[in-house]
Amino acid sequence: MSESTALSLAVVGHTNTGKTSLMRTLLRDAAFGDVQNAPSTTRHVERSAVNDGADTLVLLHDTPGLEDAGGVLDWLETHTSVRSDGIERLQQFLTSPAAAAEFNQEAKVLRQLLHSDAALYVIDAREPVLEKYKDELTVLSWCAKPVMPVFNFTAGQDLSAWIAMLARRNLHVCSSFDTVAFDFDGEIRLWQNLATMLSDGSILDRLTAARSREWQRLGSEAKDAVALFLIEAAACRREAGENEDTAPLTEEMQQAVRALEQRLHQKLLHLYRFYTDGVESAQWVLHTQNQDPFDSGTLKEYGIRTGTGAAAGALIGLGFDLATLGGSLGMGTAIGSLIGGVLPNVNDLSDKISGRQILTAAPETLTLLAARALDLLAALQTRGHAAQSPVRLQSGRTPWPPSKLPPELQKARGRPRWSPLNPQGADTADGESKTAAAQALAARL
Repeated sequence: MSESTALSLAVVGHTNTGKTSLMRTLLRDAAFGDVQNAPSTTRHVERSAVNDGADTLVLLHDTPGLEDAGGVLDWLETHTSVRSDGIERLQQFLTSPAAAAEFNQEAKVLRQLLHSDAALYVIDAREPVLEKYKDELTVLSWCAKPVMPVFNFTAGQDLSAWIAMLARRNLHVCSSFDTVAFDFDGEIRLWQNLATMLSDGSILDRLTAARSREWQRLGSEAKDAVALFLIEAAACRREAGENEDTAPLTEEMQQAVRALEQRLHQKLLHLYRFYTDGVESAQWVLHTQNQDPFDSGTLKEYGIRTGTGAAAGALIGLGFDLATLGGSLGMGTAIGSLIGGVLPNVNDLSDKISGRQILTAAPETLTLLAARALDLLAALQTRGHAAQSPVRLQSGRTPWPPSKLPPELQKARGRPRWSPLNPQGADTADGESKTAAAQALAARL
């Protein structure tokens, strides 16, 4: 489908109601246009396409804000004949000096709507119903194109006065779509409602089907990425001699897991098209992700408690009976190894005899990493691409108790070949079982 057969939509409305914000969210493009809390940010018509593969389904036109529709209406009533229809009167206006001068903004909007198939009229739901909005709707109606009101900033707002006013102007079909707090089902309803106003809604039917497929794909890919991250973090381990100081290895493991988590977060950001050049430029999204996953305060925020036998100051505590199994570890070494969310453990009799110390991520750490990843995923799935405020990701919920770690993660803790974070790297020969474990864990998520 070429652009010539695509559905052309003009996004119109009073200045500073969120037209560009709507465009950003519908396009999944946080870089489109310029969003500011100031009037007349958009000065010219900007166009962008919504595609299904190589086919262009919808052309969205972001228009300047209407600032003086009342003045335009006065001009039309003074300089045009009431015997002419709306389009004839508007055409006379658009060729006048007034359209190029004091009503330049309104002229751009009207020209675009006359060349479009329909309009999305964006309303700031926080605003009262004023005469200027009634004037805008009157002038827009003269274009003889379907106009669907779209309420923005709807949280906690009573829309009854607006709906009553719109009904008096035969605008009975409208949508609520908050461009900051994204609701996928709300977007689908927007397209479906608009389809009822068109003589042929097949393009929008195809668009909603494509968007639904994309949404399911994104959710599946995101959970697969989270599951693989957790598997690789669980399989991360370090080994030390019986009396070797494990503090350097603990720090090395922490840094490796932190970097792995950061790569996951960046992957999720890119997957949902919140593009960033790095964590530093993504503070608006990753504000709370800067908190160290190995910090005891972060554990507390998610209600994760350390074990009753933890050493004082340990970030993730476990009973000393585990850390000193068979007396093969010195007590001082065991206490030092507990600090930082890694667990020194003796996995089998050979470790006990040889006196090796095995450091792996503790169940509490893995549970916290899972909770943070799922929190970020939920935040991105409900965030409009025009949102500017920091995200608060601590839901306080964990997907499972640390004492009931999923079997896939329990298995991964004994499969160092599954993690690229280990000195020897990941073993591709064991890739099938690792993939199967990640898929099973993703299904649990």
